[in-house]
Amino acid sequence: MSRNARGGGSSSRPDPPPILAVGAAVIDEWYAVSNLPEADGGAFAHEVTTAFGGVGANVAVALDRLGREVGLVSRVGDDEYGRRAREHLAETGVDGSRVAVGDDPSTRSLILSDPDGERAIVTTGESFRYLTLDESLREALAAAEAVFLTGYTPDAVSRAVLEVVASAPDPPALVFDLSGPVEELLGRGTEPATIHRLLYAADLFVGGDVAARAYFGGPDAALDRIAAAHRARADEGPDGAADGWPRAVLTHGADGMTVVAAGDVTSFDAFDVDVVDSTGAGDAFVAGLIDRWVAPRGENELKDDPAAVADGVRFAAAAAAINCESRFAQPGLPDRDSVEAFLAERRG
Repeated sequence: MSRNARGGGSSSRPDPPPILAVGAAVIDEWYAVSNLPEADGGAFAHEVTTAFGGVGANVAVALDRLGREVGLVSRVGDDEYGRRAREHLAETGVDGSRVAVGDDPSTRSLILSDPDGERAIVTTGESFRYLTLDESLREALAAAEAVFLTGYTPDAVSRAVLEVVASAPDPPALVFDLSGPVEELLGRGTEPATIHRLLYAADLFVGGDVAARAYFGGPDAALDRIAAAHRARADEGPDGAADGWPRAVLTHGADGMTVVAAGDVTSFDAFDVDVVDSTGAGDAFVAGLIDRWVAPRGENELKDDPAAVADGVRFAAAAAAINCESRFAQPGLPDRDSVEAFLAERRG
């Protein structure tokens, strides 16, 4: 099968926005099931529908809702799924000019969601797997203020982004979300050796319990590895680690999150809400951290004290909680006013 891709050339693409997310834009086929089936078990779907998703697109749309200028670097197929994904992006404020179109089937996901909002996800389609970075995309990434990567990003692309960040005169802040278990990433996502490099290179490293268990062996081992990586970066000299940076966050679902910043390890609680659907909550959380901690870079001097760390976590946790109150990944992504109102109500 041909893996040719077409998209706007460098002359047709606008200047890159301050934030670029590298990740999939997919159509989620969503099944509301009676239960998540165990091995050899079954379930009944009382509703079947479609919605827009993909970690990269979710984070980009979440940042757009928060008022940030953001673009998506991705690849979709020349089919109905790809057309709908591009049309949807065009209806948002996300710059989709760097979404290529290839001959492979569009990447898409089947999501099983139970009455408690828990879900299981199966992904298929080769389009995003064959994403490559041409020179114009490398230049755009180097010019950005922040770059977001997901663990589902093809390994060659993740390595190319690391090269761009390492060689850029004024490198962008790098945010990496491990996103999924290692066995799920093998052959289509970022490989363990590259994840190891990202652990040392990322300004913000995020991983959930499932991913941490698969890659590190568990939350405690993850904290040990992250602390070692941060110490090694600090030992590189004054440019290796600034006050409070790099940072890492391990998320534990309803049990909250653990933050590593400035050598300190701090636990935070999640907000208690009536969960309708947890799909996209982690992406809303990452977008909230990027908004409060990373972008725009000119505000970073305000974000190095413990109070600013806590403020960022609470903001991100609120965005995730709000998103859990709606079905599907993107419809419930909140704007800034909604997050601030949620936090004001909880403080009151």
